[in-house]
Amino acid sequence: MAAHQVSQAEALPSPAMDGRADSETPDFDPALDARRARWTAALTGAVLALAGVAAAALRASGSAPVLVPAAYAAGAAVCALASVLGSRGRTRRALWLLVVGAMVMALGDQFD
Repeated sequence: MAAHQVSQAEALPSPAMDGRADSETPDFDPALDARRARWTAALTGAVLALAGVAAAALRASGSAPVLVPAAYAAGAAVCALASVLGSRGRTRRALWLLVVGAMVMALGDQFD
């Protein structure tokens, strides 16, 4: 049995080939993307820093070992630094510091 050959005229057009020839979207704005990244890093760092300070205060008033509130406070300080760096445009470093700060706070939670 022979395979049926499809000519170019018989082939269905692909919907992926419709539209603009370039891959850029018309509303692409690098300055807007950078501004969003700065705001996201700054606000996330501030929220994590506040959460770390609150957790350190709660753990310090309880019967937890000293290492637990110290870990929360250290993680909050790292997240606060990430917030400052993020607001200044150092979003990649801020992201890594946010990860490190959250990991330090999680480590403090493990000691509890």
